[in-house]
Amino acid sequence: MKDSPIIKSIEITRFSYPVENVAVDPNYSMPVYTPGAKTTPTATVVQIHTDQGISGEFLDGNEPALTQLKMMSSWLIGQNALEREHIYNHMKRALRHFDMSGIGLVDICLWDIAGKFFNAPLYQLLGGKKRPLPAYASTMHPDDNGGLSTPEDMSDFAQQCVEMGYPAYKMHVWGNIISREVETVLAVRDRVGDGIHLLLDPASQYPTFGNAVTVGRACDEANYYWLEDPYRDGGVAHTGHQRLRELIKTPLLQTEHVRLLEQTVNFITAGATDFVRAGAHEDGGVTGAMKIAHASEGFGLDMELHGPGPVHRHIMTSVRNTNFYELGLVHPGVKTNRPPVYIDYSDDLDAIDSEGNVHAPDGPGIGVDIDWDYIRRNEIDSVVWD
Repeated sequence: MKDSPIIKSIEITRFSYPVENVAVDPNYSMPVYTPGAKTTPTATVVQIHTDQGISGEFLDGNEPALTQLKMMSSWLIGQNALEREHIYNHMKRALRHFDMSGIGLVDICLWDIAGKFFNAPLYQLLGGKKRPLPAYASTMHPDDNGGLSTPEDMSDFAQQCVEMGYPAYKMHVWGNIISREVETVLAVRDRVGDGIHLLLDPASQYPTFGNAVTVGRACDEANYYWLEDPYRDGGVAHTGHQRLRELIKTPLLQTEHVRLLEQTVNFITAGATDFVRAGAHEDGGVTGAMKIAHASEGFGLDMELHGPGPVHRHIMTSVRNTNFYELGLVHPGVKTNRPPVYIDYSDDLDAIDSEGNVHAPDGPGIGVDIDWDYIRRNEIDSVVWD
């Protein structure tokens, strides 16, 4: 047996990349379709290097998570990179006063290291069997700029996705005019018929519980597959969502905004959701997301992963109780809003096959090569902790 790889340094690299026809709308505080706009957002690659020359890499990282990674860096250096459970639990305790999102950055890199160490894709380490993953088109936030600006626009895009082969379509909606929300819910179903699953994610925008009930009853009428984070409790109120479940028939999808296993289980046992949301990026990495998947399975519930990415393809491949891969955020007028640094991998609108599926990569670890030449050409800064 080879000696285990030991963490020797952590490297953070930030770079910029161009995006066309997208800008942050001050009314929604979200990136929306903006014809002619040219922006240069930044992205981050986290690398954990080991004494054996094996590095774990992850393309992600918001400022709170990166700050937590910096806080833990001196402890992480010298740790056995294969002892993921030990590292997960130590970081969970150490970061208990924060949102603990930094755990995910570390854990995902450690799984990438493990896959490269054992020369196996992540889904094999997790016990998964390669299979097609049905995807849903998850729309960008709507706009008032002639893109996804009306119920008809949303319906047109839904029809386009049906014709491309998508088995499901999820709308992010405006949130400020409830009559328009109801009209959109009904119009999209009327346009596409019953041949596609429809999902609704108001992203916690509706001002009141009553708004959520009103739109939820429209979802009932139009036979929606789920309703997700409808109102401005932030998606965390046990009592409010338990009561909402009593008043509408459409299943709820909650727990995107609570963190890690314990809070998710509390939400489940309170009877406050029907589907369970998890994400490796927010819920403690691959280790944390798998804990939530298996806990949900024990309650007889399905776990749905938040957002796209190769890591989520591996996790979805490796669990039974999950239905759809979230492919987004997509828009008929935006070719891509992602950094172009993955080689031979895409989560853009046209990434599905003819049956509406995606597949997990087969390379060791996460299994997707990063274009470091592009990153170096567009690098803003880099820091190494050792």
